[in-house]
Amino acid sequence: MDAKAQLDAFIDRYSPEVASDARRALSFLETRLLTTTRLVYDNYNALVVGFGSSDKVGDIILSIALYPRWVTLFFLRGIDLPDPHGLLEGTGAQVRSVRLRPIERLEEPEVVALVDAAVERAPPLPANGKGALIIKSISAKQRPRRPAA
Repeated sequence: MDAKAQLDAFIDRYSPEVASDARRALSFLETRLLTTTRLVYDNYNALVVGFGSSDKVGDIILSIALYPRWVTLFFLRGIDLPDPHGLLEGTGAQVRSVRLRPIERLEEPEVVALVDAAVERAPPLPANGKGALIIKSISAKQRPRRPAA
């Protein structure tokens, strides 16, 4: 199975609503960040797709994470981003996030500005080509991907 088919299978384990939101977020970010490498981590808590300048985790600029009820956009160096609208959540040393609920929030000018600011502050992305999709890890033990009934 190729990486795209494997990612699709990971996403399909979520509810139709979360899967649809995730695909919309991926499409939006892939279009904006065409040359980035996408790293997939099917972790214990969430499915994460990171966007970066190479296949190294340290080069990830931002990521989306799928949870049973929603999709979240993470900025790995979010503490350094200008946030005049107070959208960024989190209190950690570096990472900040925006919950994409509803998913249309991703396309709001204020969120797009955060994405653009994160890319501007990151090491330069490849000038051309389409970045690779790489499955980096699959956790043997995982929480349920759909909300409890």
